[in-house]
Amino acid sequence: MEQNNQMPITFQMALSHNAPALQAFLKMDENKQDNIINEAKKVKGVREMNIFVSNIGKKC
Repeated sequence: MEQNNQMPITFQMALSHNAPALQAFLKMDENKQDNIINEAKKVKGVREMNIFVSNIGKKC
């Protein structure tokens, strides 16, 4: 993975604690995952990241 496409640690942590969101993320194609990662980079704070990740799981 390129440096620019690395997942923020808060995103990784939130995904690891949210099984539905993790499963939804893993089912996405690479382009969609990259888009989600880029959006995650804009999220400020742990609470906001948990909400962001929770929304990933709800879409599946």
